[in-house]
Amino acid sequence: MGKDHIDMLVSAPTNIAPSKIAQYLKGRSSKLLQDEFRDLGKRYWGQHLWARGYFCATVGSVTKDMIQEYIEKQFENGDKNHFKVES
Repeated sequence: MGKDHIDMLVSAPTNIAPSKIAQYLKGRSSKLLQDEFRDLGKRYWGQHLWARGYFCATVGSVTKDMIQEYIEKQFENGDKNHFKVES
């Protein structure tokens, strides 16, 4: 797992496109982060806080619980301050 991405387990209605979910999550989180950390707005003025791309996969051959466990335990043996935000 790299320090430049976020893993999320999302449950959504089937009539909402994954691209719309990603668009909403990125847009809303960007606004909340920039409201809380004013320096981000100055640093990224006229630019996007998040990269344009995203990756989406369905649960398929693994269970929801297996994915959730992976996300929760990915920092057990690593740097717990990976996503530390400093203003």
